[in-house]
Amino acid sequence: MFTSVSKTSKKNMPNPDVYPVILSGGSGTRLWPLSRKHYPKQFLKLSGDHSMIQDTALRVSDYNNPIFVCNESHRFVLAEQLREIDLLPSAILLEPCARNTAPALSLAAFEALSKNKDAILVVLASDHVITDSKAFEVAVQKGIAAAQEGAIVTFGIHPTRAETGFGYIKAEHKSELSPIQEFVEKPDKHTAESFLERGGYFWNSGIFVLRADTFLSELKTFHTSMYEIVQSAHKNAKKDLDFIRVSQEEFAKAPSDSIDYAVMEKTTKGLVLPVSIGWSDLGSFTTLWESREKDASGNVSFGDIINIDSNNSFVQSESQFVATVGVSDLVIVSTKDSLLVAHKDKVQDVKKVVNLLADEGRSEHIEHQQVHRPWGKFESINTGERYQVKRISVKPGASISKQMHHHRSEHWVVVKGTALVEIDGNEQILSENESVYIPLGATHRLTNPGKMMLEIVEVQSGGYLGEDDIVRFEDIYNR
Repeated sequence: MFTSVSKTSKKNMPNPDVYPVILSGGSGTRLWPLSRKHYPKQFLKLSGDHSMIQDTALRVSDYNNPIFVCNESHRFVLAEQLREIDLLPSAILLEPCARNTAPALSLAAFEALSKNKDAILVVLASDHVITDSKAFEVAVQKGIAAAQEGAIVTFGIHPTRAETGFGYIKAEHKSELSPIQEFVEKPDKHTAESFLERGGYFWNSGIFVLRADTFLSELKTFHTSMYEIVQSAHKNAKKDLDFIRVSQEEFAKAPSDSIDYAVMEKTTKGLVLPVSIGWSDLGSFTTLWESREKDASGNVSFGDIINIDSNNSFVQSESQFVATVGVSDLVIVSTKDSLLVAHKDKVQDVKKVVNLLADEGRSEHIEHQQVHRPWGKFESINTGERYQVKRISVKPGASISKQMHHHRSEHWVVVKGTALVEIDGNEQILSENESVYIPLGATHRLTNPGKMMLEIVEVQSGGYLGEDDIVRFEDIYNR
């Protein structure tokens, strides 16, 4: 799947022992409907020409290529986004289930030690923004120097407001690397204001610099069961295409715990480095609004938007024209299948919408109307009783799995490119404007034998049209 190497030469790396670790979890709840369970915010282009995870990887391009730990269901999206920036990862470890950041980092630490016994890890979330790259690099170098001496360094962000959505760290010194005195959970407004007045408290960024063996030694001391479970899960992991697949049965036994709870609040090796690096976690539409360029009325607009007598609002539309008249402090987000309207003070409650969608068995919180697959993507164009119309795009040289359906037949029309169609063992080539019928129960496969993207329109008809009505006979993607 990865056919290219990183554009960055690694021959003259200043720190050949350093491996960035990028933790790519997320459930896609806080920025719904832009983000979804199967397409969380790290894969969105929220702050520039690259997605957030692409920016994160490029930010640490002077070191060994990153080790990624990602949700199994995101693996092909991640692989495609790394291919877009010509980055060959050191490893992509697949989490079969969510177990928080401590088991995820432990997996990466075991993997790094298998490559280099002196591995130093720069641990980053995949969905944070850092705008001051020079200050970030200076901080990383300070962290590396301390990690080489056995410290576990975490970055503390100089707070700019009394934020109640972040955890805090209290440091012994206000402006230099020093021991951690206290971790504080997300405070109320009054407490956060007191932190700013007193000084010495910093936002907990979730960025760490540490030796892999130091972290694992501390984990073994303070959380022996997690250490042993993750060690076994990594030892018994299997190679699957370009991924390292961890056993769900083993990994699920690991306690779900954060790095802070599992190690940092217990270790004597923890240090906090206060930094000002232009950091944001873009954890809500309010922080997204704050991070983007505004018009004279304080509005942030993306898409076909007109604002009349409207102020301090965030308006984004994927495909349709949106007009606002006389509104203030609103978030309006329109995608192809959903519309969100919220007050900026209530954006933390967007997750309640996601919970209701899940409770009602709906799908708008799981995937976008356009769904990415390892072979390409498909988009639902229209749906009615006993029929569905999709636009399917297949990458050059790629194939869907050989499959059959119990409850639907399909009609394919080629609108761009050339298609190789196999039906019950018989193959045929279709060009633009040609079509073929796939009877119910027929074994079939679609392949793009050409050098350009293949696009077809698929018309499904039958009594059940769900994506789970697929029996796969051959699937190179091991789904």
